[in-house]
Amino acid sequence: QCYHTGKKLPAFKMMKEISDTITSNQVVVISGETGCGKTTQVAQFILDNEIQMGNGSITYIVCTQPRRISAISVAERVAEERCEVIGMNSVGYQIRLESRGAILYCTTGILLKKLAEDPALLDVSHLILDEIHERDTLSDFVITILKDVLPKRSDLKLILMSASLNAESFSRYYNNCAMLHIPGITFEVKQYYLEDVLEMTKYGGRLKEKISVTSKRNRKKKQEQQDYSNMIEPYIRLCELEKKYSKTTLKLLENMNIEEIDLEMIVDLVEYICYNKNDGAILIFLPGWDKISQLHSLLQESQLLKRKQCLFIPLHSMISTMQQKSAFKRPGRGVRKIIISTNIAETSITIDDIVYVIDSGKTKMKNFDVLNNITTLKEEWVSLANATQRKGRAGRVRKGECYHLFSRAREQELASYPLPELMRTRLEEVILQAKMLQVGYIKPFLSKVMNPPDLIAIDISLELLMTLNALDDEENLTPLGYHLAKLPLDPQTGKMILFAAIFSCVDPIFSVAASLNHRDPFIIPPIAKKRSSYREMERAGRKY
Repeated sequence: QCYHTGKKLPAFKMMKEISDTITSNQVVVISGETGCGKTTQVAQFILDNEIQMGNGSITYIVCTQPRRISAISVAERVAEERCEVIGMNSVGYQIRLESRGAILYCTTGILLKKLAEDPALLDVSHLILDEIHERDTLSDFVITILKDVLPKRSDLKLILMSASLNAESFSRYYNNCAMLHIPGITFEVKQYYLEDVLEMTKYGGRLKEKISVTSKRNRKKKQEQQDYSNMIEPYIRLCELEKKYSKTTLKLLENMNIEEIDLEMIVDLVEYICYNKNDGAILIFLPGWDKISQLHSLLQESQLLKRKQCLFIPLHSMISTMQQKSAFKRPGRGVRKIIISTNIAETSITIDDIVYVIDSGKTKMKNFDVLNNITTLKEEWVSLANATQRKGRAGRVRKGECYHLFSRAREQELASYPLPELMRTRLEEVILQAKMLQVGYIKPFLSKVMNPPDLIAIDISLELLMTLNALDDEENLTPLGYHLAKLPLDPQTGKMILFAAIFSCVDPIFSVAASLNHRDPFIIPPIAKKRSSYREMERAGRKY
């Protein structure tokens, strides 16, 4: 084996302890700080240990990742560490196309398909569920299913891997199973907050002009503004007593728009870092593609940044895999890499040259309003756990800095952990997947989830599926329901497509379905925008 860089990781020092614990227990929860190596090393430890014990030929390790980019990047990293060609030797990944290795990295959705085909996972010897702390719907669903599978497969090993976020709750869920903690690479990360950013960048000049407009807008949301005032005023009085910040900074802090992300302030902060701090990549967390695209344009237009060698990289699930890979490459000497990302860079992937993190403090959250029966997608404040994870992305190679764009007073108001997705989303697709796995009646099954969803939400989803004729009165899958469960779409759109095929009107209905399910067509990636502009210039008869 060629571990090379893997030997430097904290996980490598615990190789024997990890291997022995997994050998001795059917279920193990492994928590670890950012950069400890659990994602890349644990599967290798298992494989090498089984080979030493003479079980290499019957060892098949499946490791799930919540996102495509994670499955691909981790598989490539592990193959590189083992001096192998991915997919040809012991390491492979699967997203939608078939691929096999003794260690297979795949998305959670692929594992669900495997469970539907083989409910006992008879060909799998070890199952690793990574990033379970994210509490996405599919992960929680799989964790619940496996609790019923394990008693039937005493030889199946389950390893649950989490960041150091409430890992004890997963151990309790699996009857206080064995736990291990891997420490991270501990470089100090200095934290700054909104008041610090305002003070150091002297950004107040432009903000003063916005205060009056902002205040008028906030009068429409008097309760929100009052809540903000109640939170910030005691903190401002404390700062005045300590004389830590200028009067201008405190005035701005008192009157700032509490909901809007100020992209111009982020540009000023990036300029400040580039001109006043040592070299090192910058990672900026924003809630969605619209903000990423806007900031990307503003950074490219910055006259100060044009004088520096900067490489701007947007990172989002809608970016192609090839473009996403550029975020992992170290730039040339003298070039500062600036990554603008959603929470995809929070835990799922590791970019090891990040020194500075700018945390907007916001994330996009999908919520299901059970009373009004509508789903909303809006920006919300992150939890403390999310903010901690974002901070942890800095200082992987040396001391780092994290700039939170919320005040210390706001930090005290943040929730400890994010609400599990299963408790705030529609359940039709979950129910259809559960029915494919023949789990019986839905309410008893979902009551076994770590954090069960609202009974009203379950009733609404069951009623809709019965109205669509996807389920009968006994909650059994109908033939239509079986086909809907196979489609990666919501059941209403899926039924529309199936009926379009039956009535031979596929083209127009597919166009409607695509427009309903795709993102805003007016928000496009930078490369696509450049390609579009070039074609416009060609049609106009001009060249660049």
